[in-house]
Amino acid sequence: MTSSAPPTQPRRSDATRAAILRAARERFAADGYERATIRAIAADAQIDPSMVMRYYGSKEGLFAAAAEFDLRLPDLTSVPPARLGEVLVRHFLARWEGDETLVALLRAASTNPGAAERMRGIFANQLTAAVATFGTDPTLTARRAGLVASQVLGLAFTRYIVRLPPMVDTTPDELVSWVAPTLQRYLTGTPPS
Repeated sequence: MTSSAPPTQPRRSDATRAAILRAARERFAADGYERATIRAIAADAQIDPSMVMRYYGSKEGLFAAAAEFDLRLPDLTSVPPARLGEVLVRHFLARWEGDETLVALLRAASTNPGAAERMRGIFANQLTAAVATFGTDPTLTARRAGLVASQVLGLAFTRYIVRLPPMVDTTPDELVSWVAPTLQRYLTGTPPS
């Protein structure tokens, strides 16, 4: 005789987490990171605010778990190889300046391990895939993408988080002039021996 086990019910904690994430996505989209509050998100999810803190630890942790991030990288296969660095610097400056969620994630990543992991995943997956499209040596793709990420994240951190005056005061075109050659070397240069 075969006995079939009863279907497993989803745990209540799974349903609570899903409700929190759904409410957080809607609230962050409607109010932005700065104006969204844990209390408002909890009210939207019809739970006590302490449950949000229990599962996600902080607003930053919740944001990192809830937000969907797409770097919207350009198709690098259509970019002349000599302009890869310039195109990427311009792209990232436009993304950072036009999307408060990326700045909020970077801010959160500097203090929250969950947010840092999320940032690593975004850049590792999306940037590495973009770098792989223009024919780099596959054994160096991740290294090249990591070097580009280090430069772009450092630029974003000093310009948008720390707000270092020389970085804030520099125009986007000037930043492209300074940073693009470095990215170009990371992307297409001969690796050190």
